[in-house]
Amino acid sequence: MGMIFEDSFTDGLGEGWNWIREHDGYWRIADGGLEIRVEPGVKDTVRNALVRPAPPRPYAVEVTITNHTHPTTQYEQAGITLYNNGEPVFKEVKELIDGDLYIIPGKKPMPTDSVRLRLLVNSEGWEAQFRPEGSTSFETAASGELASENEDQVSLQCYNGPEEGEHWIRFEGFQITTGEQA
Repeated sequence: MGMIFEDSFTDGLGEGWNWIREHDGYWRIADGGLEIRVEPGVKDTVRNALVRPAPPRPYAVEVTITNHTHPTTQYEQAGITLYNNGEPVFKEVKELIDGDLYIIPGKKPMPTDSVRLRLLVNSEGWEAQFRPEGSTSFETAASGELASENEDQVSLQCYNGPEEGEHWIRFEGFQITTGEQA
């Protein structure tokens, strides 16, 4: 797989990123990672969604996410969202459901604070993979179809956070690659 873009979030945000509903003071670059405070909201009201244009398909998106605070709000989540023509159409996230953490889609149990997400995208569909902290290989959570390519964007975001309290999510090692796996 060939590298298309990577961002270590060491010295700020790399070229090409834009915010959807930026909430200044609720995101930061710290110790080689991007940290976003999880706020209340859902896909149409999410704050601090960081987006960038997706390359032509096929491609793969990877990022490591770590909870600084264990989620407490039903459906509190963080991960990768794909946009098609400006609309969120798919997400691969670590999400709190009925007191337990899961990788969605697929509802695969996720007991670790940190996980590497990998989303493989091709002309017809997607495959959501994950690698829990301490594991050496990716596991497939689910796969499915996607709408045709139309101004696709890739986003890092989190939502359904608590009304009170500070829950921060850390994003590290973001990369977009191309190749036969995607």
